[in-house]
Amino acid sequence: MSSTYPVLQRPSPARQKPPSPTVFIVDDDISVRESLESLIQHEGIDVKTFVSATSFLEHAPSTGPTCLLLDVSMPGLNGLDLQKSLIHDRPAMPIIFVTGHEDARTVVQAMKAGAIEFLTKPFDDQALLIAVRGAIERSSSLLRKEHRKAEINSRYNALTRRERQVYVLIVEGLLNREIGHELGISEITVKAHRGQVMRKMEAESLAELVRLAGEAGSPDSNGSATL
Repeated sequence: MSSTYPVLQRPSPARQKPPSPTVFIVDDDISVRESLESLIQHEGIDVKTFVSATSFLEHAPSTGPTCLLLDVSMPGLNGLDLQKSLIHDRPAMPIIFVTGHEDARTVVQAMKAGAIEFLTKPFDDQALLIAVRGAIERSSSLLRKEHRKAEINSRYNALTRRERQVYVLIVEGLLNREIGHELGISEITVKAHRGQVMRKMEAESLAELVRLAGEAGSPDSNGSATL
């Protein structure tokens, strides 16, 4: 006897060309901006340059893979301050710092905050390009995870409140009779809700449902959405 559940069939969306990667450069030195822009564009990568952190923040975030080449010392909002503001707002944008004067304390602070590289001017072109390619690959991976989480959350949000409560207890490993006792409903009702949960979450097995919960984060014990 099969333990799988039929899943909802959704029409396949039309394939769209994924957004191309973009490298953002924030540096108050025009010669550095132009040099970096020329180097990266030569690799076939789109580049946008900004003279200050403030002007960069005024630019709409990109929907595709990104990388930020960021100077440390700039008038107004400096590189480290900008990094702090981007940690939550643009988590899929890896940062590569470039600076004319390496300071151990600054390097440690930047790397602890999530920077993936810290290069001192003048830097080797190939070292920079390797860092940029790695940053774009990392950004692509982070975006895929974000999109996957949003997809799973969309399925979860289609559950009723009772189905969410059953879902929580299923992924905690409770049996149908235990779920019924916990919620004060019959085992037959639990089975019906369980079937709805499996179909709406597009999971063909308990193992897959648990994996989906792990990918998106679990809701609380009352079935409230915290995904």
